[in-house]
Amino acid sequence: MTMSFLQNCSRGRESARKFRKFAPTNVGGSGVLKTPPIIGKIFSGFGFRTPDSCLRIRNASKQLLCWLAGGLLLAPTAGAGDWKTHEVRQINGTADDVRLPAQFQIVTESWNRVVAVPYLAYLPEKDRLLLLMNCDYPHHSEVLFSDDRGASWSSPKPAIVGADGKPVAGLGTSLCYLGKGNVLLYGSARWLSRDYGQTWKESVTLAPTSDGKPWYTWDPPLVERDARTGKVTRLVETGYTWFKPPEVKTAHQQAYLRFSTDEGKSWGASEKIPQWEAVSEVSLLRATNGHLIAACRTDTPARMQPEIIDHTEGLGISISADEGRTWSEVRKLYDWGRHHPSLLLLPNGEIVMTYVVRKGYVNTPDGFPQFGIEAVVSHDHGQSWDLDHKYILHHWTGHIKEGPTAWYPSSQATSTVRLPDGTILTAFGTGYRCQDIVKGQPAPRDVGMVRWRLNPKAVNPATKLRNAPFDSDLRNVFNPEGTVRRDR
Repeated sequence: MTMSFLQNCSRGRESARKFRKFAPTNVGGSGVLKTPPIIGKIFSGFGFRTPDSCLRIRNASKQLLCWLAGGLLLAPTAGAGDWKTHEVRQINGTADDVRLPAQFQIVTESWNRVVAVPYLAYLPEKDRLLLLMNCDYPHHSEVLFSDDRGASWSSPKPAIVGADGKPVAGLGTSLCYLGKGNVLLYGSARWLSRDYGQTWKESVTLAPTSDGKPWYTWDPPLVERDARTGKVTRLVETGYTWFKPPEVKTAHQQAYLRFSTDEGKSWGASEKIPQWEAVSEVSLLRATNGHLIAACRTDTPARMQPEIIDHTEGLGISISADEGRTWSEVRKLYDWGRHHPSLLLLPNGEIVMTYVVRKGYVNTPDGFPQFGIEAVVSHDHGQSWDLDHKYILHHWTGHIKEGPTAWYPSSQATSTVRLPDGTILTAFGTGYRCQDIVKGQPAPRDVGMVRWRLNPKAVNPATKLRNAPFDSDLRNVFNPEGTVRRDR
């Protein structure tokens, strides 16, 4: 039996699943399978936290396979994803790309459902990841948990449920962790969990804008803490709405701010930021120099109107040096095709921004669109961004050549956190295998993840992209395969 079991392990994860019943397991309170202590110690020297599949064990070492034959195996959960070897590429001006080892998984690949718009939160007291995602049509929010830093996941469960015990329809967004087990997410109201995301029973009404318009939310609020005690002192929330003729000459979106000083129980009146006209989603971060950085999704350029869908919207940066009272004009990094930013502050003061690429990648030679997830870094508190050395975290080819459904395989949403070992974990939505249509909408859709690190080595001094006009093809059009010279 032992030898047969070991041989099946060597054939990969699918064969190993047949032998799950022989694997000793422990289930934690979150529903995530726990590793026996001896296994955790064995694997700690190999740079990953827990062994959650035979495939990874096989790749670790022959010695570990011998131990495996003795029965020391952890079976994956129903929602397991399993890390696969991956490569993140850093563009290096006109020189060869820098290739960085990483890990990758499609968390939802076995579900065959519509799963979209993921948000990640790290819960340090539990050393646990909380993942919010939106499932099925109409969307409803579900949560799942990982106690091994993303290697495996609990089965999903609805976040907001009605009196009948069924999921409440509505998009769940803007997940953020307040500390001490308190987690916030946004839907038709602000929903609060007091038990690390297990249940969501308290809600606070989402008021309209100060001028009476609907308030739409996408990005997590900025959580400000007392430097000494860690107590939450202020939440800064961004939202947006539409202005349309006849009240304005040209239809556009408008972004707002509002503040809470009691951990979200009550909120002040919203403030329309003049510099955020033609801006919708805004992701906030406080830089180490004290400035507030706003990564802004900008409206589709007038020259590209009308578009079937909003994938031609762009990405820019606005900065406040006075606690959010006034803001700089939005300085565009990309005029179109890139948005859904997520900001991450590193201990050395650098800022990482991940975002989706929905337009701007050239088609494949046979005419299919390409989509992806990228990242750029600021070394000067958000004042400038190193576009010439951006990171390609992942990219894929769509299955639909052209027409009103060609966007179905595209990317949507990024959410990025830093783990205690210094690695960066980026979650994103993808329709990479979307081929079917459910009531005129794409299916299936998935959530992917990349676990990666920044390049610690020096790169060349290129600044050509940074110096190029924000609306130029040099800035906005790119071949993710790297098959054309980037100095042209």
